[in-house]
Amino acid sequence: MVVLSVPAEVTVILLDIEGTTTPIAFVKDILFPYIKENVKEYLQTHWEEEECQQDVSLLRKQAEEDSHLDGAVPIPAASGAGAGDLQQMIQAVVDNVCWQMSLDRKTTALKQLQGHMWRAAFTAGRMKAEFFEDVVPAVRKWREAGMKVYIYSSGSVEAQKLLFGHSTEGDILELFDGHFDTKIGHKVESESYRKIANSIGCSTNNILFLTDVTLEASAAEEADVHVAVVVRPGNAGLTDDEKTYYSLITSFSELYLPSST
Repeated sequence: MVVLSVPAEVTVILLDIEGTTTPIAFVKDILFPYIKENVKEYLQTHWEEEECQQDVSLLRKQAEEDSHLDGAVPIPAASGAGAGDLQQMIQAVVDNVCWQMSLDRKTTALKQLQGHMWRAAFTAGRMKAEFFEDVVPAVRKWREAGMKVYIYSSGSVEAQKLLFGHSTEGDILELFDGHFDTKIGHKVESESYRKIANSIGCSTNNILFLTDVTLEASAAEEADVHVAVVVRPGNAGLTDDEKTYYSLITSFSELYLPSST
């Protein structure tokens, strides 16, 4: 087994979710299709609620910003008119959401609505999050060794908490010291990692970031964060250069903490 020694100055482990703690297949084949299949019904059911209206107005604002993009789907302003107009508006929101998802957009507006939809599904017991089997035992071990463990994902903090709160392993939220999403910055920008370190109250070189995406790994490294690239079934392949350059692990159990001896 490959063993990667964690540098002695590391006190914080920062985890990506998709392709790192959770199979990409769960996100791609269960979470995202759920949104597309249920967004219309969700909007019709929750339309009058304040939270849903906030989601729609954020999506409308995003649609205005996107108006110059190819294929962008506008969302008309509320006219207070009849049921036909309402159905037309709901359809525009559905089309906008599907358009954004087809481009794999990470906008806050989209993530917020998705988070609220997943909350409804998780709390109703319609789905449970899946993790690779090495994840929970490793996180428990890290914490016992005195490490702090944080999550940084492009999915909203709320969506992250749903995953860890409603998983096949039960509610494991207490294993994490905090959560970050793109509100702190995008994962491919090095400044985001400086902000995270600042927010945690540590130096960037006290952090080890585990991700399956080399663009994120490169941004983190630029901020002087330690990085390991996680190779999991279903993840995108790495180039020979990437394989040579980055420290690679296929399981969290391959991390060796000098402090735990």
